[in-house]
Amino acid sequence: MISALVRMAIIGAGVMTALPFVLILSDRPAGGRPADPQAGLDFSGLSAGQSSGSQMPDPTSVAMRDGYDLQVRSYRNGPGPLVVLVHGSGWNGLQYASLAPQIAGHVLVPDLRGHGGAPGRRGDVAYIGQLEDDLADLIAARVEPGQKVVLLGHSSGGGLVVRFAGGDHGAMIDRAVLLAPFLKHNAPTTRKNSGGWARPLTRRIVGLSMLNAVGITRFNHLSAIEFNMPQEVLDGPFGHLATTSYSFRLNTSYAPRGDYLQDIKSLPDFLVIAGEKDEAFVAEGYEALMTPVNPRGRYVTVPNVGHLAIVDAPATALAVKEFLGGI
Repeated sequence: MISALVRMAIIGAGVMTALPFVLILSDRPAGGRPADPQAGLDFSGLSAGQSSGSQMPDPTSVAMRDGYDLQVRSYRNGPGPLVVLVHGSGWNGLQYASLAPQIAGHVLVPDLRGHGGAPGRRGDVAYIGQLEDDLADLIAARVEPGQKVVLLGHSSGGGLVVRFAGGDHGAMIDRAVLLAPFLKHNAPTTRKNSGGWARPLTRRIVGLSMLNAVGITRFNHLSAIEFNMPQEVLDGPFGHLATTSYSFRLNTSYAPRGDYLQDIKSLPDFLVIAGEKDEAFVAEGYEALMTPVNPRGRYVTVPNVGHLAIVDAPATALAVKEFLGGI
């Protein structure tokens, strides 16, 4: 009887040990991006943004704690706070070509590590949480004594702002602006696969999460999500700057933690702006979800605007100016 129980225990332990690897190996990348060109986000307005992006200041290097040179575009728009604009998934700081010049203060537009023209390892970071450390290093390198600090992020960039607020560096920021933020895959504000933009390798993510739970991180470089970047964007003049997949550790670093409501609770005074026709997220759902855990938010829904277009919408610039006025 005892030997049978021992055998069962050994078999059970073997199955549990093997399960994460079975899940990881059973879910493979599709080759850079999902194949359905009809699904995903509306990139039709991106060409104008790309063209104006060529008029942005050239990036300069800001050294991070590990020696990596973060590429950052800087705007001196008169007196005001230090404002860091955090781009969304798959793209880079060029998406703020229109918005950045309209915000008062010292505006910084980084290409996050793993992105843009000098990514380091494209689609990857060295460890979970490195994006937060990079933002902290950037703020510390550029903030002036007594200056207020604002983080503004779009989509996954908004999720990173929420994560930052709930992490070790959260006290560094005084206000936050979230443009159609990604809060979590299971948040009620998230449409399935972010409206067709994302293809998460779900079984692989589960397997890697199981390994991380017991301290095994050596496989965190594996791809965990792919993006449906249109071919016309990839073939365009800035297509070489696109990032079409993320490792597990970058994908984890770019979103609020599992208890995303706790990260939301940690936000300072914040503004949420979303488009009524957002393809990835439910614009009207943010206030109902976030207010019970953090009453410090303001909410703006812009009529007839989609997920990507919210960044350049005139109503967005107006709302941001009003929210940041006087700090």
